[in-house]
Amino acid sequence: MDFKLLNSRLLMLLCAGLLAGTKPVYSQTLKISENKRFFTDQNGKPFFWLADTGWLLFNRLTREGADRYLTDRQQKGFNVVQVMVVQALRTVNAYGDSALTNRDLGSPKVTEGNAFEDAGQYDYWDHVDYIVGKAAEKGIMIGMVPIWGNAVKNGKTSAAQAKAYAQFLARRYRNRPNIVWINGGDIQGDVVPDVWEAIGSTLRAEDPNHLITFHPFGRMQSSKWFHDREWLDFNMFQSGHRTYAQDNEAKDLRYGEDNWRYVETDYARQPVKPVLDGEPSYENIWHGLHDKTLPVWTADDVRRYAYWSVFAGACGFTYGNNGVMQMRHAGGLANSNTNAAQASAGNQNAVSSAGSAKLPSWEEAINDPGAGQMVHLKKLMLSKPYFERVPDQSLIAENGERYDRLLATRGKDYALIYTWNGRDMKVNMGKIGGAKVNASWYDPRTGQTKVLGKIENKGIKTFNPPGEVRNGNDWVLVLEK
Repeated sequence: MDFKLLNSRLLMLLCAGLLAGTKPVYSQTLKISENKRFFTDQNGKPFFWLADTGWLLFNRLTREGADRYLTDRQQKGFNVVQVMVVQALRTVNAYGDSALTNRDLGSPKVTEGNAFEDAGQYDYWDHVDYIVGKAAEKGIMIGMVPIWGNAVKNGKTSAAQAKAYAQFLARRYRNRPNIVWINGGDIQGDVVPDVWEAIGSTLRAEDPNHLITFHPFGRMQSSKWFHDREWLDFNMFQSGHRTYAQDNEAKDLRYGEDNWRYVETDYARQPVKPVLDGEPSYENIWHGLHDKTLPVWTADDVRRYAYWSVFAGACGFTYGNNGVMQMRHAGGLANSNTNAAQASAGNQNAVSSAGSAKLPSWEEAINDPGAGQMVHLKKLMLSKPYFERVPDQSLIAENGERYDRLLATRGKDYALIYTWNGRDMKVNMGKIGGAKVNASWYDPRTGQTKVLGKIENKGIKTFNPPGEVRNGNDWVLVLEK
């Protein structure tokens, strides 16, 4: 008997979770903090969620492309990538391998062996394994969306199929340390709710040590349907891609571009759970998505969503880029097998290949300015005592609406106040410790600091940010004991 071959196959089966009766050894690197507001790593240190939406990473990129993308995101400070595992029932990867057998969600197409050099062995799931492993090497969590909403709401997937599929996923990836489960996928929780319940409850039963959330439809939040569910560890909302003027739905469900309002709402819920914006406006996508005569969202807008939501109490932020989220190839789609990737993956409607013809490829788009600026937010938040931080709008003596809105957060001995347009700030002093405080301006574009000096810590003080008042001239006022 070839014991070397036998041991290899046993190990492969164990990793896939297919040996009956085995108890895997779990290793989780992402946990909920003691105060239930934030994430920590496995050692209890602060983990600021800074994610990128690489939605079509598994089925659009080759191994070489995935390596390049993950390396770039690691260098830019991202520690999470949100990815669709299966985007549609017909999903194939860059090598032409189908994710499912006969488009049946309950029957993932798995071949024996995993040798990349052998096309008969290296299947869709081996490719997912490779990318998950490569991300782990780079310290990147993979937020895995099992099945996108559009692939379920057509009624071709049952709760039984969803349960079998979730069981397969959990058993295959529960031993991987860098997994977060993101149920749903741009869909309302009350659309085919039995499928989402089956996925959520099965993932929890089979994989109790990886965190689970739900990615909802635009301008909605997971808490609307699932806040009290045992399987939902933290809330995610999608503030979406529309402007204030483009919002015309019921006001009790819509906050326009004020993504801080979603955080504020979820922050007040019981039981306490972390919350974050899992999909704001993408850099370089049109206002409202579809009218290409309108402007595109820019790095300035992305920063606003990021600082507004985090200062309102969010545990992190997810960045997105139009060319990157769909892993757009130069000249159009990679091959005829990936037509499903024409979907604007983070949205309910499609961005056609013709409509995206003027977009840069993902290789170019990874260098758009917004992506490089997100790390400055992460560094700022981690530079202060982390777990004591709370939102505190009482710091602001005079506030404004919409783009004039100031957002404030603080700890015991520090306070941070964000303006998107550089307007004067009137601040109620005395909210943090010290007879005097050190004041400075933090530049969200560069991460550089301009020192103001010592300020008496009482009364109302007016601070005038550098530069002229205009949208995109954003600054953070930093006050420290």
